[in-house]
Amino acid sequence: MANSTYDTQTEMQDKAVLVSLITDEVKRSGINTDYSLNELVKLAETAGVEVLSVLTQNKEVKDSRWFIGKGKVEELRAAAEELGANTAIFDQELSGAQVRNLEESLDLKIIDRTQLILDIFAQRAKTREGIIQVELAQLSYLLPRLSGHGKNLSRLGGGIGTRGPGESKLETDRRHIRDRISDLKRQLEEVTRHRYLHRERRQKSGIVQVALVGYTNAGKSTLLKQLTAADVYIENQLFATLDPTSRTMELPSGKEIILTDTVGFIQNLPHDLVASFRATLEEANEAHLILHVVDASSDMRDEQMKVVETILQQLGAADKPQIVLFNKKDACTPEQLEMLPSGEGYLKISSFDESDLLRLRELIQEHLSGDTLRFRIPAERGDLTSVLYRIGDVLLTEYDGNDVIYEVEVQRGEYEKYGHALKDFTEGYI
Repeated sequence: MANSTYDTQTEMQDKAVLVSLITDEVKRSGINTDYSLNELVKLAETAGVEVLSVLTQNKEVKDSRWFIGKGKVEELRAAAEELGANTAIFDQELSGAQVRNLEESLDLKIIDRTQLILDIFAQRAKTREGIIQVELAQLSYLLPRLSGHGKNLSRLGGGIGTRGPGESKLETDRRHIRDRISDLKRQLEEVTRHRYLHRERRQKSGIVQVALVGYTNAGKSTLLKQLTAADVYIENQLFATLDPTSRTMELPSGKEIILTDTVGFIQNLPHDLVASFRATLEEANEAHLILHVVDASSDMRDEQMKVVETILQQLGAADKPQIVLFNKKDACTPEQLEMLPSGEGYLKISSFDESDLLRLRELIQEHLSGDTLRFRIPAERGDLTSVLYRIGDVLLTEYDGNDVIYEVEVQRGEYEKYGHALKDFTEGYI
């Protein structure tokens, strides 16, 4: 099981029983509950929790008081006592009242899936922006649940559910927490403003951005490292990457682009987390091309792809040019490889196969490159020069009387956005 570095305040390791409730509503939603529970085990291990046992219950509707049925509460208490568990982790989101009732009845720390994911993010955040984003998400999540988490925060001296903002902040009154949320939002706006200005400068200078997106643990960071020799943290864990990493990558033509690794997606990604990380996730929205990295060896490949597509849609990036990379082909069976879609927009790769990486670089170049166009710009229209450099690579500049002739290899996406300013000065294709 994955190990984790613990806070100095931690007095004991979290030892947990995991709990999943399968209601009629969950069945109708189409969520694969077995996969979700397996994922919860991996999330718990990533957070440094020792998983002792798993309990499931089928019930028409959730219990408003206990979430699970009263009989299941008794079964959970007996299992926790027998196994020596000090924590119960639920695969669904709990209300503050349900946390309080379960905590009083079981004398255990009660954590739900959302809080567990937030805790992992709290462990992984390293940059100022990441730390602010996680604290904002945790406080936004905990504010309506304060009455249900009081015991959690003081009884067990640390562990999951108490990292990030810290116990003292979470035990203060609601007014203090609301003030803290407002302060964090102001800080985040300032960081976001700097990010936006930096992004704008990159766009004006004509730098092309390509974003790696995908389900958590699909292999994005490994691919970034192989393509750019980036010094990034790589581990077979969920959310090994939290803060976005951008590195320069050279295409076969010699042109350099910026390749950005983004935080991995997951089903039921907490709403507060998506909201807090929107500025970071918008790296995908601003990219000229999205590389959707898929773990081709996963039994839940199609479901994971749908999760990524849904989140891209929420971010407004669904219509961006995209290449789907079926990664980890070396871990696939021949049958799995045979079942993968192929054709334009798809590529089967191993991040450790040099020929695959070369083909990927070529494919990125093909997607980014458009036709070469010739423009005749009057000397007094120097304002259009920046547009020319924004829409592509200027290959040739020559002077003809009072006009300047430019030959530009256009980038498709940029030309569609900004080329209208040049329509009266286009001389045609070369």
